[in-house]
Amino acid sequence: MKTLYFTVTNDLTYDQRMIRICGSLARAGYKVHLVGRKKVSSVPLRKEGFQQKRLFCFFQKGKFFYLEYNLRLFFYLLFKKYDALCAIDLDTIGPLFLLKLLRRKPLVYDAHEYFTEVPELVDRPFTKSIWEWLAQRTIPKLQNCYTVGPQLFEERYGAHFQVIRNVPLQKQEKEGPAPITPPIKAGDQILLYQGALNVGRGLECCLEAMTLLPDHIKLWLVGEGDLSQALRKETKRLQLDKRVHFLGFRQPIELPAITQQAHLGLNLLENKGLSYYYSLANKCFDYIQAGLPAIHMDFPEYRALNQEYPAFLLLHYLDANLLATTIQGILRDAKTYQRMQETCREAALAWNWENEEQFLLEFYDAIF
Repeated sequence: MKTLYFTVTNDLTYDQRMIRICGSLARAGYKVHLVGRKKVSSVPLRKEGFQQKRLFCFFQKGKFFYLEYNLRLFFYLLFKKYDALCAIDLDTIGPLFLLKLLRRKPLVYDAHEYFTEVPELVDRPFTKSIWEWLAQRTIPKLQNCYTVGPQLFEERYGAHFQVIRNVPLQKQEKEGPAPITPPIKAGDQILLYQGALNVGRGLECCLEAMTLLPDHIKLWLVGEGDLSQALRKETKRLQLDKRVHFLGFRQPIELPAITQQAHLGLNLLENKGLSYYYSLANKCFDYIQAGLPAIHMDFPEYRALNQEYPAFLLLHYLDANLLATTIQGILRDAKTYQRMQETCREAALAWNWENEEQFLLEFYDAIF
């Protein structure tokens, strides 16, 4: 039995993507360990079919967090027995690359995003240059890499990347009580955003658009992030308290039931860096699996998907007036809305983890 260690810098509780990946490999016979961080606010981990470990750091954010976490990660793994390591994104690749040199074991790179092109780094050239220096000295030396969209990675680093998309399970787990959500009155129409409340997600534009929409249209924001408090303050300033609801962090098992109550999904990334422009967000496929029409930005990956299955609307530029007009247009056009729902159901049969995981298993089987 081959032993694999996967490393992330987030709290494992809400990481649907890694739970799916590790679960699939564990069911295929691998001994899987997922290592993440433990926050002061962390809740107990849900039992999974693989081992989970969270490392506590005194520093909770910034450069000192990354330095401390990477040091702890290095010494934690130094004396572990394993057959391969997998770095999830650039922020854990440093210690794993050193271990690759020391132990001569395979190192896999799972690029969930273009780390050096995220909005948080675009306007910080010095910090960005440090991460790019690390990327240039590690990624080109790796033989086992995968991502959702390989073009830029292969052009920039010369390494071959296999495509493994982050799509949800078609057969969602339904155990446990129904999640608590805001009450829905007759005639209400729910806009849903699920994901991190961070810079570059178009959330400020969403709030502005809400001031242009009728009162029966509500907005649910599922998740937390760097903008959590600022968005709550802005909601109060705009007097949207009764129409914009912050649902906070939710367990992955709760999300399908929440998504199925919505009428329209939102994924409005701003064009701030190549990471967002070439992204393929988890929520895109989550909406599809729930049969939920959605609005996405007219970026390459979403445009390509929509050509295959026209299940969502594409916004050419981010503007509150355009967004409000687009939302009202699709919610009022019952015929088009129903056709998009039907297309979602067709796409869900193709874009699901039951189909995608075979590529993941073939990738790891080929390593050994």
